[in-house]
Amino acid sequence: MRVRKTLRRTGQTLEHGVFRACETEWVCGHGCHQEVASSAGGAPKTVAVTQRSEMLAQLLLPRRAVGYSVMTFVGVQRFLHHRQREDIRATLDAEHGIRLSSGEISALAHDFVVSLEALHQTRAPQLKAALDQDGGWPMHIDATGETGRGALLVVYAGWRRWVLGSGKIPTERADAILPRLHRVADHFGPPCAIMRDLGRAMIESSRDFVAQRALKIPVLGCHFHFLKDVGKDLLETGHDQLRALFRRFEIRGQLRALARDLGRQLGAEIGGARTQFEDWLAQRTPGHALPDGGVGLAAVRALTQWVLDSPADGHDEGFPFDLPYLDLWRRCRTALRAVEAFLDAPGNNVKAHKTLDRLHRIVDPVRSQVPFQRPAAVLDARARLFAELRQALRLRIKPPAHEPAAAFADASALGELQDIHQAVETLTASLQARRPERGPAQNARQAIALILDHLERHGPSLAGHAIPLPGGGTRVVDRTNLALEGFFGGVKQGERRRSGRKPLTQDLENLPGGAPLATNLDKPDYVAILCGGLDHLPAAFAELDAVDRRRALPVRKRAAPDELQDIVSASLPTADRYLIRSDDLRQRVLAAARSRAPHRLPSGKRRAATEG
Repeated sequence: MRVRKTLRRTGQTLEHGVFRACETEWVCGHGCHQEVASSAGGAPKTVAVTQRSEMLAQLLLPRRAVGYSVMTFVGVQRFLHHRQREDIRATLDAEHGIRLSSGEISALAHDFVVSLEALHQTRAPQLKAALDQDGGWPMHIDATGETGRGALLVVYAGWRRWVLGSGKIPTERADAILPRLHRVADHFGPPCAIMRDLGRAMIESSRDFVAQRALKIPVLGCHFHFLKDVGKDLLETGHDQLRALFRRFEIRGQLRALARDLGRQLGAEIGGARTQFEDWLAQRTPGHALPDGGVGLAAVRALTQWVLDSPADGHDEGFPFDLPYLDLWRRCRTALRAVEAFLDAPGNNVKAHKTLDRLHRIVDPVRSQVPFQRPAAVLDARARLFAELRQALRLRIKPPAHEPAAAFADASALGELQDIHQAVETLTASLQARRPERGPAQNARQAIALILDHLERHGPSLAGHAIPLPGGGTRVVDRTNLALEGFFGGVKQGERRRSGRKPLTQDLENLPGGAPLATNLDKPDYVAILCGGLDHLPAAFAELDAVDRRRALPVRKRAAPDELQDIVSASLPTADRYLIRSDDLRQRVLAAARSRAPHRLPSGKRRAATEG
């Protein structure tokens, strides 16, 4: 080897800060050449055999002044901790003396995701070996998006809580999901079970995936989504009617106004009145007479607030598991009878009785047969049927999730699955026996038929969660997809915290498809296999570029054709949006619109006019 040239380079790493290096490039003295790929991805070209500093190659990105440690820091802060670009810039400047532009931060974040995806695929054999030691892996699949601008698909290993694959799809369609399931299975082996929601695309893609690979594994439906679908079909119409009635009569608004007025009347004495009211409650005196003075007003105010606090009867689980307007209707009815008892009791507190009479007028409409009683009674009856179904499935909406499942299923877990299966069969038989065949009970007949229809269509996918392990023993697959739902919730919460925006349409659209893989860096078992520790992640990225130091991995990825070409099924994808918003298209459309072309009827109307 002989010296070809000497280079002076500036580098920036977390370990060294900003530095200048003098690098010597060596070339083969015998004139040896080698073929390398073209930078544009075309035909290979012949170049001289050269050698440069290995130490700098392990520190700096190819043809860049930024080090792998800086790229790793930016990527972890952006996609794992959801920090803004300016925060990352400020931290690099304050702690390491490294000054980068916002555009460079964005570029490094993108390069981090590309490098992490490549490293994830490179370590696929080792990751697969770990999954095989568990007895396989259940495939959880789901997609999320905002306002129809594409979706983010994630394939999740249920027992390890690892993201094995993720990517952008134009819309939630089976033909877009299926090839990504095959790609994950090619890298990590076929799953031992599939957990999916009840969406048509997920059902079709799961069915085709199992059929094309000739797998004999259970395809499980999420109990949470099953209950949610049944509850929506069963309760949504009645709950909407009840909400419309409460808004029409402005009951909640009047209750809030009454509570505010009573607070103003009590004024500065409200603290003392509240204390005396607490003492009166503790006395448990017989009868229903209200206390005198301001304490009586405090009692009426507390009763009004009790009605307004009807959401406390729920469990913060959302519709249809919580029915806030049915709870409000129940509290209004209870408060109405209590007010009538207080008004009937003897007493001289004129102000308290006057405000009680006002409260009575506000909540009295809920007692009328028309319009409140019938929709409320129908909703109440359907809610009881829904509660029976939920009790049979024993579903907890907010279980302690996000932790790896137990290595083996104990007797209690297997017994619970058997009890659930038996309870669903018992409920099905009970509903069939209770369903009226004819007569006036049309609502009960329709409600029971709706539940039985869902059980008939999705019942087979609600069982089969006990998976026998190859080495003996049994392991249980989650009965819900809530682990993946919670994962998406965490991603969206982090993006909202980063951007400060509630609608995440733009944020999710710009989020790289491989970004969910960064959440695996919080899993010690995954990181140990990937690189041995987060401190060694920059060195692992450097190994990926060691095969071709002329171009960084992200550049090589951009030059290579994408192996998955999706059919464009979105109505307005990003690539088209730039085109249709161009001034050239606008001018062309305006010119055509102003050209005074003759008016034309639609083709169907033209044929009808001709035949007429």
